[in-house]
Amino acid sequence: MRTRPLKVALLGCGVVGSEVARIMTTHADDLAARIGAPVELAGVAVRRPSKVREGIDPALVTTDATALVKRGDIDVVVEVIGGIEPARTLITTAFEHGASVVSANKALLAQDGAALHAAAEANGKDLYYEAAVAGAIPLIRPLRESLAGDKVNRVLGIVNGTTNFILDKMDSTGAGYQEALDEATALGYAEADPTADVEGFDAAAKAAILAGIAFHTRVRLDDVYREGMTEVTAADFASAKEMGCTIKLLAICERAEDGASVTARVHPAMIPLTHPLASVRGAYNAVFVESDASGQLMFYGPGAGGSPTASAVLGDLVAVCRNRLSGATGPGESAYAALPVSPMGDVVTRYHISLDVADKPGVLAQVATVFAEHGVSIDTVRQQGKDGEASLVVVTHRASDAALVGTVEALRKLDTVRGVASIMRVEGE
Repeated sequence: MRTRPLKVALLGCGVVGSEVARIMTTHADDLAARIGAPVELAGVAVRRPSKVREGIDPALVTTDATALVKRGDIDVVVEVIGGIEPARTLITTAFEHGASVVSANKALLAQDGAALHAAAEANGKDLYYEAAVAGAIPLIRPLRESLAGDKVNRVLGIVNGTTNFILDKMDSTGAGYQEALDEATALGYAEADPTADVEGFDAAAKAAILAGIAFHTRVRLDDVYREGMTEVTAADFASAKEMGCTIKLLAICERAEDGASVTARVHPAMIPLTHPLASVRGAYNAVFVESDASGQLMFYGPGAGGSPTASAVLGDLVAVCRNRLSGATGPGESAYAALPVSPMGDVVTRYHISLDVADKPGVLAQVATVFAEHGVSIDTVRQQGKDGEASLVVVTHRASDAALVGTVEALRKLDTVRGVASIMRVEGE
């Protein structure tokens, strides 16, 4: 074993960073045996140096992250500060000064992954980011290494634990959205400002990363269609149960049937209770991968939290350190396919539409005519009426999302339709 340690700079020492530092210390002997050399925490960049950080030598703590990554003797920079800047500049500076990088920064990778990969390649360094997508779940490495000889056609998953906890609570207890969100906040699953989670921004960033790797195509955050889950109601869950379904916030990345384009989207959807993702409970994540040769694969586990995310970071750290010792680099960006990313309107899906309508003869015929005029075939219809009011639930066959959106817009204009109570896509069938 080489006796000179590999030096690691840690950018950020919050929930994840502190766990990375702790594991590096408590598992030092095991890490050294697995890598072939000891690893040494050479510096920790933070915003509040006065905060007591158990197990970390105060002499290692600095507020000058730039100086830390410019030292020249750093082998690996671990970036867990998040956000776009200063993370982007610090990572590129680290490459320029001889360090490889391990990051958990999904937002930055979804926005500027191509530029970061280019900077890593130009300097002959590694960029690893297993922790950016699904916490402890090994997903990026299987996609870009284990399945490198296969053709991935679809990635469908629950990639945000906060939203899954909320939706699972609504499903299992009948709670409303706000009640379930309040419980998630009290338990620490939701941030004080949960917007990034419940509006789908977090999942959309992860979808962009997954789609890029799965389809060997550059997919940016702006390419991902996104809908949040704040409008999901207890009534939606009741309708889902009548169909033998539940509701999940899904990240869906697909290759078109002709293979000529890809799509990436995040939105709430009904899925059958028989689908493996339907049984994912609480704050857990799961990703379902469909490929030509391997068929269907499912990856499941804790998708967030200090220890699970740190586990993924340390896995990358071991791989990058081994590469440093051998003088090699791991897989970089694979974007050779350069497939176009189609808009949401081109996606073929099914709809569950709940309408408030007048309870009188001819209404169903009018509604059916609108669907026919837009080329959307109806699968099932359920109607309930009382005292001049009625609800009409329509489930469609597969059609383009653009046709389904046009159908809903036309329905809103009917005098007999008093309101569109709910619209939800149906997936996993």
